[in-house]
Amino acid sequence: MLGMCEIDNPSSVLLSERNENAAGSIVVASMEGTRPILVELQSLTSTSVFGMARRTANGIDYNRLTLLIAVLEKRAGLPLGGQDVYLNIVGGIKINEPALDLGIILAASSSFKNISIPNDTIAIGEVGLTGEVRSVNMIEKRLKEAEKLGFKKCIIPESNKKLLKDSYKLDIIGVKNILEAMKCLGLK
Repeated sequence: MLGMCEIDNPSSVLLSERNENAAGSIVVASMEGTRPILVELQSLTSTSVFGMARRTANGIDYNRLTLLIAVLEKRAGLPLGGQDVYLNIVGGIKINEPALDLGIILAASSSFKNISIPNDTIAIGEVGLTGEVRSVNMIEKRLKEAEKLGFKKCIIPESNKKLLKDSYKLDIIGVKNILEAMKCLGLK
């Protein structure tokens, strides 16, 4: 067949080449209009050799990455000031949505600690400057997409969990702040 063809489920295509048990990798649920899309975030931290740590963001806003690194340093006590931090959304997608914040925090923590996040885990949540995990919109659609693709555990804002109406096959963990989220995955 020539030309363009429709992709029924872009999430499954974007996650098809995901490595097993790679430190610094997590799946997050974003929204493209009213359609949920799951993407892999990859983070790499390494000791800076130039004296001034670098921050590189592909697919998300650079300023958002630097803000979240500062939150990790201040609220979780991770010494990232001397670390180069690289973040990439796999597949070349650009997303400007705060629901990715929790995934960015967890991916960077995972890379720094060199502890992998289970492949069946997904994270959704906005992170505030005090380290709180804030609610996101359309949580039910995001959870249904994660469930459809076979994920088993989902870390979401506690405030979203309280308002869920449907039941899910997912183990849904509600967290109030980044420390609780990190503890769920053995990162703190």
